[in-house]
Amino acid sequence: MGGWGLDWCPAAYHPVPSLVLEPQCSTPLFNSAPFQIASSNNFICPHCDPLRLPFPYSAAIQFSTQKMHVQGKEWLELEEDAQKAYVMGLLDRLEVVSRERRLKVARAVLYLAQGTFGECDSEVDVLHWSRYNCFLLYQMGTFSTFLELLHMEIDQACSSALRKPAISIADSTELRVLLSVMYLMVENIRLERETDSCGWRTARETFRTELSFSMHNEEPFALLLFSMVTKFCSGLAPHFPIKKVLLLLWKVVMFTLGGFEHLQALKVQKRAELGLPPLAEDSIQVVKSMRAASPPSYTLDLGESQLAPPPSKLRGRRGSRRQLLTKQDSLDIYNERDLFKTEEPATEEEEESAGDGERTLDGELDLLEQDPLVPPPPSQAPLSAERVTFPKGLPWAPKVRQKDIEHFLEMSRNKFIGFTLGQDTDTLVGLPRPIHESVKTLKQHKYISIADVQIKNEEELEKCPMSLGEEVVPETPCEILYQGMLYSLPQYMIALLKILLAAAPTSKAKTDSINILADVLPEEMPITVLQSMKLGIDVNRHKEIIVKSISALLLLLLKHFKLNHIYQTLYSAPNKHPFCFDLLIQFEYVSQHLVFANCIPLILKFFNQNILSYITAKNSISVLDYPCCTIQDLPELTTESLEAGDNNQFCWRNLFSCINLLRLLNKLTKWKHSRTMMLVVFKSAPILKRALKVKQAMLQLYVLKLLKIQTKYLGRQWRKSNMKTMSAIYQKVRHRMNDDWAYGNDIDARPWDFQAEECTLRANIEAFNSRRYDRPQDSEFSPVDNCLQSVLGQRLDLPEDFHYSYELWLEREVFSQPICWEELLQNH
Repeated sequence: MGGWGLDWCPAAYHPVPSLVLEPQCSTPLFNSAPFQIASSNNFICPHCDPLRLPFPYSAAIQFSTQKMHVQGKEWLELEEDAQKAYVMGLLDRLEVVSRERRLKVARAVLYLAQGTFGECDSEVDVLHWSRYNCFLLYQMGTFSTFLELLHMEIDQACSSALRKPAISIADSTELRVLLSVMYLMVENIRLERETDSCGWRTARETFRTELSFSMHNEEPFALLLFSMVTKFCSGLAPHFPIKKVLLLLWKVVMFTLGGFEHLQALKVQKRAELGLPPLAEDSIQVVKSMRAASPPSYTLDLGESQLAPPPSKLRGRRGSRRQLLTKQDSLDIYNERDLFKTEEPATEEEEESAGDGERTLDGELDLLEQDPLVPPPPSQAPLSAERVTFPKGLPWAPKVRQKDIEHFLEMSRNKFIGFTLGQDTDTLVGLPRPIHESVKTLKQHKYISIADVQIKNEEELEKCPMSLGEEVVPETPCEILYQGMLYSLPQYMIALLKILLAAAPTSKAKTDSINILADVLPEEMPITVLQSMKLGIDVNRHKEIIVKSISALLLLLLKHFKLNHIYQTLYSAPNKHPFCFDLLIQFEYVSQHLVFANCIPLILKFFNQNILSYITAKNSISVLDYPCCTIQDLPELTTESLEAGDNNQFCWRNLFSCINLLRLLNKLTKWKHSRTMMLVVFKSAPILKRALKVKQAMLQLYVLKLLKIQTKYLGRQWRKSNMKTMSAIYQKVRHRMNDDWAYGNDIDARPWDFQAEECTLRANIEAFNSRRYDRPQDSEFSPVDNCLQSVLGQRLDLPEDFHYSYELWLEREVFSQPICWEELLQNH
């Protein structure tokens, strides 16, 4: 078995985080992105597999020499007991002092985790045996053994920091082998299938528990990976394979906390427990049914009067009238109209704003100057003119907050009766009938979020902190992760954003920046054009995977911390039922540190490029992908084949990264006027508007959301020049009744006190964390019984000699002491 000297399996995979998009047809991306949301956990591409994700092309090795036999037999021919015995032998051989011997055995384990490809005839067989072997390895305790080896490698790396002018892939061989085995095990065991046996299902739940909770007085596994990220960024361990660390961290968080479908199910469950009405729609299903704006299949635009026939020719011609109505109907966004292609040309003011925004972002982040925009590819063939039937009406149910109803009634009462009634929304005396109907309509669409319930409970806690009793925090995986991240969370967020900045396509290598290419650069630099092209593709793919992993990880953390408050606190007090409480402090804590670390300008700088070129980039070599490269001889690569790339018309991982970053930006700015003003200050409108050229419904939806929240600050001239964009906002984004977003008349549009808003939020966060996690064990703030009867009625345990000394004590302390009753009465 010692001959299983596998160094690395060359593989390229597009990581898979939050929303699964499955192809429906071969329509080009520019017409309508051909995928659908099928799951909330992954982007699924029919030509991809998650197991090819961690392996770079630069570590490619010929696999024809890796066909190994076990005790005279092939691995696939052994009985299960013999396979278990051999795995135990491998684990025993890992407990040696020699690093070379440990590495040799670890490579053999990696060969098993990769599916013993030397004995398989097809890719399906390789993936099947990889899954089987990973479950077998876990059941034999391989993950725990490799975790101990990982601890040892980290300690050794930090004790003797590597100081080399040029770090290559050879400097992290041991770490890469360990992380690859652990990643393959997590990814194979994490995915559920209907054909899984009961033993595998039990092993999956046990594995999830081990990764979620502290085992043997050790921190959760995710915190160990977070510490590796910070050590890499601080320079203590510059040779860490950061891409593998981020991929494993992302998969561990997804496995332990759950994906987006799990979050949606939890949200529905907790709304039912709190007595709130069910959600009006499933956001995943709504986005699935939405269509992106596509180029029209004709040149007639009703706004172009020179193309329309004269009114005299239309009079009395029923057929022409029917044809005109049909074309007018087809201008709807659901019938393939491109709302942005015929947009009026940008004015000089807008072009100047875009330039100012770029300079502002450069000053804020000191990033790379804007690359010249690549011309978009030629337009595709026009679509069929046949009418397609789509559901009518708006895609989202409108929502109204309690604050909106109170604000509406306050204005109405001031206008008609001259005084207000505070937060009373039931008394309508003195108001005209139309106001009654308006209030009825508003209440019909009233939406009470879980956060509203928690804010109400927070106010109750502030009023009577003693009577609510002591907090009991359930030990959920999300709560344990937050407690572990609490004191180092600013460092974690800054480290992730530093890596994201270094991996952005618009970034430029600097002497003081971190080197994220340590696990992709070979020992010897390329000397031929072909080798240089291959390395360039590998480096670009390496950066794209890092961007995808970080964007998915941050989005998952924000969504889980936002929902985690439902589980947070159970207050038990006398004669009171326990209830759940917590303001969205955990979510706000992470969000605020991201904002303080310049996450908003970083994301805007990321989009300040040719997004179409980024999404259609072809940085992959399919013949080197795992497991394809393991079952067939590798063909000879040429510069022409590398330039042609694969047959995909778009890059799934880059599209996923863009959507994740837009969702992250929406999370940071929603209902935060100070952060919305940051979007305005950094001139984000032209940048976001250029992203609308990507014809994908989900991406356009989140771009339009970001444009909507800042429209009131952009001025009348911008709204006048972008009426078609505003029409798209009306048609695609959820309506908030009484939300005067398009005209800027809302009181919230006033620009003052934005800094005070962030300061108030920070004070609330610090108070919550101090009360929850910094309180002493013996707190002097505890409930006290002040009732005389209950105090006197308590049974006290008296010492044995009390009866002997009681009479003596009465004589000395009570009877022999004179009492001046007059003075006592006068003083009281």
